[in-house]
Amino acid sequence: MRYLLVLLAACLIAPAALAHAFLDRASPAVGSEISGSPPTLSLTYTEPVEPLFSSVEVTDANGARVDQGKATSQDDGRILVVTLKPLQPGIYTVAWHVTSVDTHKTEGHFQFTVKP
Repeated sequence: MRYLLVLLAACLIAPAALAHAFLDRASPAVGSEISGSPPTLSLTYTEPVEPLFSSVEVTDANGARVDQGKATSQDDGRILVVTLKPLQPGIYTVAWHVTSVDTHKTEGHFQFTVKP
């Protein structure tokens, strides 16, 4: 009986632990080296996010922002897309903060490089 209660408790807790929106993939990809300036950056999450409470910032090596405006959502909130200014060759940092539709917050950052 005791083991059954532990198993039941684990089943009830596990879904809550999985209820965070984590970055699944990005375009340009995390750590990638790309040729040419991409017009947009897209971030795909493991679950829908609330765009009103989420942000994406893309900065150059000097810390200047190169994103334009607020990110928009696609695919029922699983994808955030932000328009980029024309990018010169260099290293760019993406910092993201999202709130999933069930109100859990996650954040992260990564870099990609535009080759000359």
